[in-house]
Amino acid sequence: MIAITNLRKSFPTEAGPLAVLNGVDMTIEKGKIISIMGASGAGKSTLLHVTGTLDRPTEGEVSYTGKNVFELDDKALAAFRNKTIGFVFQFHNLLPEFTALENTIMPGLIAGLNTDELRERGRTILGELGLKDRLLHRPGELSGGEQQRVAVARALILDPLVVLADEPTGNLDTKTGEMLIDLLLDINHRKGTTFVIVTHNEAFAKKTDITYVMADGTLKT
Repeated sequence: MIAITNLRKSFPTEAGPLAVLNGVDMTIEKGKIISIMGASGAGKSTLLHVTGTLDRPTEGEVSYTGKNVFELDDKALAAFRNKTIGFVFQFHNLLPEFTALENTIMPGLIAGLNTDELRERGRTILGELGLKDRLLHRPGELSGGEQQRVAVARALILDPLVVLADEPTGNLDTKTGEMLIDLLLDINHRKGTTFVIVTHNEAFAKKTDITYVMADGTLKT
């Protein structure tokens, strides 16, 4: 479904280019849940950002269903990303002035979809995530775990090809983090949603279909 080939990413510094990704190859199959582990600074987040088209690679390809998406211009790439990829970050990145429901449907509004249909879909997803009584609450009125569940709902609203999650439990206490992990596993099992998750949680990684370890800008299984 998604093929990453010889992916390289360098960043300019005063001392010269800093290589962060050094020829990464990875295949992401539909319906799988993949975890990526490794020390801080190993390149995990950079890999996720390039895979999610938030950043362009220095070299290499990221192909979605056979198409190298980096052949698209920035406008087309942004439209592709919005409709095809869901994101969950360590910090929920919810818009504070909007309700849980409004935050959830935001990708659909950006895509120009029907608002009434989006609201109905958003209510359903938030209800499935245990937030049916929090639809009209703003982020400041929600707990950390509730905010992260809204972020998960937002990632799922357009039924994306893949959801990329960067340390989604990193800002949560242990119990709340475990609940979120169980939730992601349940979504994968029930809906067949494809996940790629950067994590430091070894117990969680053992429950995923494939675990990669990143070191020195490369991946190993």
